[in-house]
Amino acid sequence: MLLVLFLAAAIWGFGHLMGASRQARLYMLGLLYVLVLAVQVALPAGHPVREATGGSAGLWLVLGGIGVLVLAYRKVLSRVQARATEKETAEAAPELSESAPAAARTGAMSSGELERYARHIVLREIGGPGQSALRRSRVLVIGAGGLGAPALQYLAAAGMGTIGVIDDDVVENANLQRQVIHRDADIGMPKVFSAEAAMRAQNPHVTVRPYHRRLEEGIAAELFADFDVILDGSDNFDTRYLSNRVAAGAGLPLVSGALSQWEGQLSVFDPAGGTPCYACIFPERPAPGLAPSCAEAGVLGPLPGVVGAMMAVEAVKLVTGAGAPLRGEMMIYDALWGETRKITLARRPGCPVCGGA
Repeated sequence: MLLVLFLAAAIWGFGHLMGASRQARLYMLGLLYVLVLAVQVALPAGHPVREATGGSAGLWLVLGGIGVLVLAYRKVLSRVQARATEKETAEAAPELSESAPAAARTGAMSSGELERYARHIVLREIGGPGQSALRRSRVLVIGAGGLGAPALQYLAAAGMGTIGVIDDDVVENANLQRQVIHRDADIGMPKVFSAEAAMRAQNPHVTVRPYHRRLEEGIAAELFADFDVILDGSDNFDTRYLSNRVAAGAGLPLVSGALSQWEGQLSVFDPAGGTPCYACIFPERPAPGLAPSCAEAGVLGPLPGVVGAMMAVEAVKLVTGAGAPLRGEMMIYDALWGETRKITLARRPGCPVCGGA
């Protein structure tokens, strides 16, 4: 039997070196399998050649049966995935407007996209319909820094159709300890363009819309109107309060994250869904010195990756309808002690932003 396995390995390896296709090499292995079965049937028991190739046809028949079952399973699974995706995209096509991004109006997914998102498609909670919803989605990320960097990477990898990113900062050497979407060669480049290049390199199937400017009152409402979900990874309270106010006014869910030294927190503020907004929980900015910036207090390098990836998870759940997003809850992650806890949030009566309960 070892002789047959050696011959099979030699056929596969030499075929690869000679440039033979995978299908051609599989045909050669099939021919070898037929020859071995013929030897087992034609030669008498105890013959040296028969003994060298396993000694019994039964063993090879069992192995062949297992191989056929595996190949049949893979074929059926591939067809089911393709049909589910084609059906969903066909149903969704009339809903796409002419103003939608080109990537979202291309109809059925290509074979490359189906293979790329296969791990999503086989998830019961996402499947073909969920992946098609991601493909049509429009997500805006505020900030391309510590939280924005991992969120943008995973949103692009997940196949979000259109990803906007707004930030007025440039890449600095001190950013690279935690803002992993940027590289050393990007120092001095606007963060939104560095992030855009990384996302396009990661996934050419997504549309990236960079805005190299600060989020301000005069542009926020018009900008938010082009998106379905907002992720706030900003590092200052002015931007957080502004994004909360505009998102609440537009009825958009706001995925908000924050960091401090070893701890991160995450919540989904969605008053349109009956849950609190950011101002319900933090009606006033903290007194000077009580909430120092990362530059002042420091921050663990991998921590933004953890919380930023969680923000991307919440965005995926919001778009696909999977699971239970963190509406009305706040998750707090303590990296120093390896603890995660959730607290329940309530709307504040008379909140000037969302009106409260």
